[in-house]
Amino acid sequence: MSDRQDKRTQFEEKKSGSRGKLLALVLVAAVVVVAVGWSFLGTSAMKYQQLKPNHGMLSIPVAGVSDGQAHFFSLASGKSSIDFFVLKDKSGVLRAAFDACDVCYKAKKGYRQEGDFMVCNNCNMKFRSDRINDISGGCNPAPLNRTVEGAHLVVAESDVKAGAWYFGL
Repeated sequence: MSDRQDKRTQFEEKKSGSRGKLLALVLVAAVVVVAVGWSFLGTSAMKYQQLKPNHGMLSIPVAGVSDGQAHFFSLASGKSSIDFFVLKDKSGVLRAAFDACDVCYKAKKGYRQEGDFMVCNNCNMKFRSDRINDISGGCNPAPLNRTVEGAHLVVAESDVKAGAWYFGL
């Protein structure tokens, strides 16, 4: 082989190696984009468990919401939904509130949990979990009536629908 052919062969090997690296880089980038997109879109879509009323009542097993974590639920209302959360505070009281407040409801961002606090996703104000349902108004999570009947937390469909205005309904 001549020097010219050796250089051409080396150049072609480098070129095909670069293509392989570029293809691998593009594939990795695509996987990252899909994963990030899923984390934003997928988790928000899965955040709310859809509930269906039974004789005008929503029933949630107490065992499923007794871990100290906020659990988010949704009641379909036409083409939209009315969202709320339930959590058990450190003293063992089950609390429920709309995923909205009197101040920030128009932003439709709701709340997130940080330890023993619920935090408004719009203004970042923190609210002690053991005060939910006790304090209303302002940016406090809007209280939702609830009762415990045996092994279920029960919320009247009419009470949930009374909060439809928080969600533009």
